[in-house]
Amino acid sequence: MQSKTRLNLFVTACIVIFGFLTIAVSLFAASKEKLLHTFGTGKDGAIPAAGLIFDAAGNLYGTTSEGGVYGAYGDGTVFQLSPSANGNWEEKVLHSFGKGKDGTIPAAGLIFDAAGNLYSTTDFGGASGTGCGGYGCGTVFQLAPGTNGKWAERVLHSFQGNGNDGTGPYAGLIFDTAGNLYGTTYYGGASGTGCGGSGCGTVFQLAPGTNGKWTEKVLHSFKANGKDGYNPDASLIFDAAGNLYGTTNAGGASDYGTVFELVPGRNGTWTETVLYSFGQGKDGTGPTAGLIFDTAGNLYGTTSAGGTGQCQDYNGNIIGCGTVFQLTPGTNGKWKEKVLHNFNYNGTDGNVPQAGLTFDLTGNLYGTTQFGGANGYGSVFQLTPGPNGRWRAKVLHSFNANGKDGYNPYASLIFDVAGNLYGTTVYGGGSGGCGTACGTVFEIMP
Repeated sequence: MQSKTRLNLFVTACIVIFGFLTIAVSLFAASKEKLLHTFGTGKDGAIPAAGLIFDAAGNLYGTTSEGGVYGAYGDGTVFQLSPSANGNWEEKVLHSFGKGKDGTIPAAGLIFDAAGNLYSTTDFGGASGTGCGGYGCGTVFQLAPGTNGKWAERVLHSFQGNGNDGTGPYAGLIFDTAGNLYGTTYYGGASGTGCGGSGCGTVFQLAPGTNGKWTEKVLHSFKANGKDGYNPDASLIFDAAGNLYGTTNAGGASDYGTVFELVPGRNGTWTETVLYSFGQGKDGTGPTAGLIFDTAGNLYGTTSAGGTGQCQDYNGNIIGCGTVFQLTPGTNGKWKEKVLHNFNYNGTDGNVPQAGLTFDLTGNLYGTTQFGGANGYGSVFQLTPGPNGRWRAKVLHSFNANGKDGYNPYASLIFDVAGNLYGTTVYGGGSGGCGTACGTVFEIMP
C-alpha cells in the first residue's frame, strides 16, 4: 500500500504545479470562516477526507482516514462534534478502526438510518485475509449508539477481491425505501484482468436479513471496453423512479470518465446506460465526485480536471483545472452536457474540485476546490445562475497554510438551518506537520 489514504493517488496523476499568484484577499467575497476543530492531538483522528452530516440535535458527524488508537499512524476514526453554550465545539471519537477484523482507513462520509445508527465504508481492512495486498479489501460497517454513550461497531460486509466481489469502497452509501444499502467499489468485480488486474469496480447492494445478517449482491461490474466507465470514486443517488446515477473516474468513449444510470428490472437484474462520456474537446475530465438533481430533473457535478483552465501536470502538459457541469435529459433519451464553469489557474479562482455540489434554497450551487484561491490551498465557491443561462462564480473563502487555517478541502459542504456552511480540510489547522496540523472542521458564515 503506497499511502495510508487514496489522496496521493489523485495528486500524482493530476497535480497542479504550485507557484500561485498572490492576490489580495479583498478581491473575494466577505464570508467569515471559523475553525470548529483541528485534528492531530493525542489519540484524535487525522486527515478528514469526507464531508459531514448533522443529527436532529445539531451535532456533526464525520470520519478521519487516519488517527485513532490503533496502528502506527492510526487507521481512522468516526467522530462527533457537539456545540456548547460558549460557542465552542467538543469532539468525541466514537470509534477507532484497526482492531482485529475491523475495517481500516475510512475515506467516505456517514449516513443515518431511522433508528439513529451510522453507516459507511472503509477503503481497506475486513475479513478478506491476505487479499488486496495483505491490507484487506474494505468493509461496510454500522455504528449503533448505546445507553452508556458508547457506540458499538459491526462489520456488515467484508469485500473479498475474489474475481466477482468489489474491492476498495472509497465512497459512501445510500438507502432505498426498503432499507437496502447501495454503494460503489473502485476496484474489483467480474472484469477479469481489466484495469491493471485489479478489476474495474462495481455497484453493489446490501440487503438486511431477518437473522441480522446482510447479503451483498453486485448489481454491475464495470469494464474497460471503450464504452463503459470504470473506477467509480463517488457515491450514488436515486431518482424518483428508483434508478441509480453515478460517475466513474475513467472509461467511456474517451477514457476520461462517465456519468451512468442503472435501471432495475423485474427479474432482479440492473441495466446500465452510459449517459455521458467526458473528454470531448474542452469538456471536463476525471469526475471524482457524485451528482445532485435539481427540481427539473437535471444533473449537476464536478470534474477534477479538463475544461479551458491552464493547470498543468508534472510534465508541463495542460490538463485543465476542472469544471462544474450540468446534464439535461432530452426527449430522445440522450442527455446534453453543458459546462457551467471552467476553473482556472489565475490566482483568484479555485481549481481541482474533488467534491460534489450543494444547492441552497434559491438555486445557487456551492462546493470546494482542492487547490487555488488567493493562496493556492483551496477554496469554497458559489455559482449563481443568471437570466441568460450563464452562471457567475464567486470565491467565498480561500484557505491558507498559515498555521491557523485548514487547507486542501476534498469534501462537499452542508448547510445548517441558519444558512451557514460546514466542511472539512484534510490538512492544516496548526503549525508543523500532521502531528499537530492534521485537518479541520470549518464553518463559513455569510
